[in-house]
Amino acid sequence: MERLQKVIAQAGIASRRKAEQLIVEGKVTVNGKIVKELGVKVGPNDQIEVSGVPVEKEEPVYFLLYKPRGVISAANDDKGRKTVIDLFPLIDQRIYPVGRLDYDTSGLIILTNDGEFANALMHPKYEIEKTYVAKIKGIPSRELMKKLERGVELEDGKTAPAKAKLISMDRRKQSSIVELTIHEGRNRQVRRMFEAIGMPVIKLKRERYGFLTLHGVNPGDYRELTPHEVKQLRSMALHKNK
Repeated sequence: MERLQKVIAQAGIASRRKAEQLIVEGKVTVNGKIVKELGVKVGPNDQIEVSGVPVEKEEPVYFLLYKPRGVISAANDDKGRKTVIDLFPLIDQRIYPVGRLDYDTSGLIILTNDGEFANALMHPKYEIEKTYVAKIKGIPSRELMKKLERGVELEDGKTAPAKAKLISMDRRKQSSIVELTIHEGRNRQVRRMFEAIGMPVIKLKRERYGFLTLHGVNPGDYRELTPHEVKQLRSMALHKNK
């Protein structure tokens, strides 16, 4: 079930604010009855009309994007910066990112117009593993690597257990490449974890999201998820959310 104004906006008829105005003005009907309250929720089988025109639900679409650095993980940006949506010029559906990657972080992100699917994936109980590869300042000791794995104290609480692996190090440049797998989704979490052990991130990339990888996709490019991949993600989410 989703709010009526959200469904109207997702169908591409009007912005959410304009949709709210249309509801208040009595121009929206649900199953033949005029609805003027903004809190009303509707399901997939409800018949919605705006000014007598039926609202057609968009065909759901699911994409995997290799987000480059310097792109915002949002549908729009008030500062006019490039967003992930700008990388989909040929897509008519109103898609949006599932979760976010920082402006300076590259890597795998999913985009869809399926709100239910996006909410299931972002549910806090849904512990999907996300793997990042970070180039960091300094060379972490075995003890610091264990600290990352056990959990690091951040200002918003201790992080959950993670998997950390030292991939390579450059003693001359005093830098390392570390693979870190987490299942939480806190804001700037990976960068903050490395900062907490005194080794700030120089470069960060998300390489895996659950079973999905960037194999065969270049920065700025995307591919559609296969029906099997969508089904697999959905069943994982539903299983975790029980």
